[in-house]
Amino acid sequence: MTGVVPTIKIDYVPVDSPNRPGTESDMQWVTVHNTANPDSTAQDERDYVEWRTDNASFHYAVDDQEAIAIIPEEEVAWHAGDDEGNRTSIGVEICESGDEEKTYKHALGLIAKILQERGWGVDRVRTHESWSGKYCPRKLLEVWDEFLEDINATLESFNQEESSGGENVNSVPEWKLQGIKYLSERGLLNDVEGWTEKIDEPMPVWATTILLKKVHEDIVELTSSENK
Repeated sequence: MTGVVPTIKIDYVPVDSPNRPGTESDMQWVTVHNTANPDSTAQDERDYVEWRTDNASFHYAVDDQEAIAIIPEEEVAWHAGDDEGNRTSIGVEICESGDEEKTYKHALGLIAKILQERGWGVDRVRTHESWSGKYCPRKLLEVWDEFLEDINATLESFNQEESSGGENVNSVPEWKLQGIKYLSERGLLNDVEGWTEKIDEPMPVWATTILLKKVHEDIVELTSSENK
């Protein structure tokens, strides 16, 4: 099985949160967890990190709808139950609510994305259990080898797409596609595939300023009509 990169929402807990120490570190691993909560969503887990007071946190939570970045990857989070694990690994919490297969595919995509961006292989992926002995991720330990194989297959598909010079909907993160999908659904943009292939091309200053000019004109027009 191969995964897909979910929509990744950046929603960092505040720097003054008791569970965000703000200490930068050189990450070397990805540590995988299950939430052990059959009802919580990624957003629930994110909010839990902000408000809990027991020094527990992680970098990402992922469910069947999205992934949420909770603490920047380069900062320490308290998730491994081990000092080295906390200082050197990126913690990924996999939710147990919702569509289990979709969550699984999102987890594969998220982890493969992290590996690809850092030039790592699946040998960098570890269990929570490997650090502290805790039985976690409880839903994956018995199928851990298969899970690693699926991450590797996903990573290989991403790398193949990158080396071929193109991207498709499965390898482009959902958050990058939001604008294209929004405009396409409203008939304002054609050739979705073509725009997707250009997704990472830099936008020239003239195009950026024309876009901002248009947005400003629309806001002024809307405000004027409301005041009439």
